[in-house]
Amino acid sequence: MMRVLSVNVGQPRQIQSGEATVLTSIFKSPVEGRIAARRYNLYGDRQADLTVHGGPWKAIYVYPSEHYKYWTEELPGMDLPFGVFGENLTTQGITEQTAHIGDQFRIGSVVLQISQPRMPCYKLGLRFGRADMVKRFWKSGKPGIYFSIVQEGELGRGDSIEQLHADALQVSVADVVRLLKHETIDQDLFSRALRAPLHGSWKEEIRARFAEGE
Repeated sequence: MMRVLSVNVGQPRQIQSGEATVLTSIFKSPVEGRIAARRYNLYGDRQADLTVHGGPWKAIYVYPSEHYKYWTEELPGMDLPFGVFGENLTTQGITEQTAHIGDQFRIGSVVLQISQPRMPCYKLGLRFGRADMVKRFWKSGKPGIYFSIVQEGELGRGDSIEQLHADALQVSVADVVRLLKHETIDQDLFSRALRAPLHGSWKEEIRARFAEGE
């Protein structure tokens, strides 16, 4: 069963990083009740740097609860509450391997569409207090999933996740990461990824990576 285990939101806050002060919204906390999804956000959530976060194709970030066991083993002794990866929704039953670019889902009265994987930035390292966290996160192959909001509405913890549409090209979120890392040279997958409703700079970067390998 696919469902939401936690809904997490946060506002920008300033934290100290060496001698610099950084504005970040990666610190998110679980909230109860029905939460509105409007345009590019959940109610009570706001991105700090709109040049790289938020917008129509990064409106809601999902992280599978299935990955928490892996991180508990990778980071022994570290407290890992839901929301610690900066995700808006901590979910069960949907992963990067089973989720495809362009797939649409209903959660509560909200309809979401998968738009791209997450490319981690240095703020993840600040959240965990580890300089190696970005590298560890990217190497893990567990980037989480970004969604756009197709239909506004409300959602909450415990809601089921119902798939409404399966994209015909069947390019999984994990496939996109594998292509960018050049872990596969599958030309058919490469072609499908370039035709999929994949947003951000992923297509350009995948195209460049394949050009380097030719």
